[in-house]
Amino acid sequence: MDIILPSLAERLKPLRKAKGKTQKEMGELLGVTERHYQKIEYGTVNLPATTLIFLADYFGVTTDYLLGREEKHCDGD
Repeated sequence: MDIILPSLAERLKPLRKAKGKTQKEMGELLGVTERHYQKIEYGTVNLPATTLIFLADYFGVTTDYLLGREEKHCDGD
């Protein structure tokens, strides 16, 4: 199942910046090019569910948060 939602794009950039990571570093972490990661962050490519789960775990948030289904980062917020 692939996921592409504007809310995902809106939430990834601040999370990445809070971790002090560049788009290139995130691409390397995911095993994709910097350009492909940019497309993920801009919400212009489909995102495999496994990548969504990886990103949620990496940033310490829920998949529901990334998808815009909840406002809190995690239960502790």
